[in-house]
Amino acid sequence: MVTLLLDQTRLEVVLSPIERASTFHRENVRVEREHITRVQLTDDAWTWLRGVPGPGTYIPGILAAGTWKGAGTTDFVLIRKRRPSVVIDLEGDEQYQRLILTTRHGLALMQSLRLEVSAEPADVVEIATGSVPVTKPRQRPVIRPRPA
Repeated sequence: MVTLLLDQTRLEVVLSPIERASTFHRENVRVEREHITRVQLTDDAWTWLRGVPGPGTYIPGILAAGTWKGAGTTDFVLIRKRRPSVVIDLEGDEQYQRLILTTRHGLALMQSLRLEVSAEPADVVEIATGSVPVTKPRQRPVIRPRPA
């Protein structure tokens, strides 16, 4: 799953090494915040695909990753299985017209785009909630001695 960073001027899609390989991108995807016109949440990102991968990886129903080129459009796509996703429409961006990303942080992204943020990039979850997400440590089972 991608990490989304946001600051006052830019949205950055941080790609892991595996995501870089499957999308054929050497660097993270950066989009100026002023180019974002609409953000939509979807449960089925596959319906938003348009065009063909070029370059990219496509395994139907499993993975769609990379640049998708259609009739006059170029989209950046990173879809995994049938998971919650976000569709970001862009206007005026030199590279892409749309970003389609599988992420469970779509709602946090929408909330973060409405807020004033700092000049330093921060994870959209941290911006939306105002705190760092905390995960509970896994508890080990208690082993008690048997009575004699």
